[in-house]
Amino acid sequence: MSGEEPVSHSGSPGVPRPSEAFSAYCNAEFDRRRNSGETFDEATYREAMQLALSKIERLEEEGYA
Repeated sequence: MSGEEPVSHSGSPGVPRPSEAFSAYCNAEFDRRRNSGETFDEATYREAMQLALSKIERLEEEGYA
């Protein structure tokens, strides 16, 4: 990531890691879409969510998220 420096997390209780916040959002959105009555490709949604979550977790491990 050019021009970006690692982020220092203090590990504050009550402040979720970016991956935790993203996962919670995705799970709520998954439920909302599934219950909306509209066509929804659950497998594709889960696959996309997992790809993005993996990237966020790698960035956390490297100190960039």
